[in-house]
Amino acid sequence: MDAEVRRLLDEQAIRRAATLYAIGADRRDPAIWTAIMAEEMVLVTPRGRIEGRARVLAALPRLAAAFAATQHRVLNQHHIIHGDDATGETYCVADHMTEAADGARSILSWAIRYQDRLRRIDGRWLFTQRELVLDWEERRAAVPRATG
Repeated sequence: MDAEVRRLLDEQAIRRAATLYAIGADRRDPAIWTAIMAEEMVLVTPRGRIEGRARVLAALPRLAAAFAATQHRVLNQHHIIHGDDATGETYCVADHMTEAADGARSILSWAIRYQDRLRRIDGRWLFTQRELVLDWEERRAAVPRATG
């Protein structure tokens, strides 16, 4: 296969992994995350470091308990591929909806840059590490959508 075509296919597969990470977080779906994470997955957040895919997957119920809903959007990406390893950065905006006891909703929005490490294992690009770098956050009211 032509080297340029291989590079484009690899970049698309890495983007797909990042997109599935976002979807898995929003749906709280461990099967999606399992499909894109290596066993040795490490997740580094402002709150600490989680080592091992099983422990990272255990974060999903905590995410569900903390927020009524989330929406992660994958933006710019730049990864350098060296054979079966890749390192790079994925920009993301992550909105987290909270609901107060009185029913008022608000959004905590994060501007994120994930520092990514991936490895091609059995022909698939899997995350081995993601470090969540929080550039800033914004809080705003959530306007309920019209019903009926």
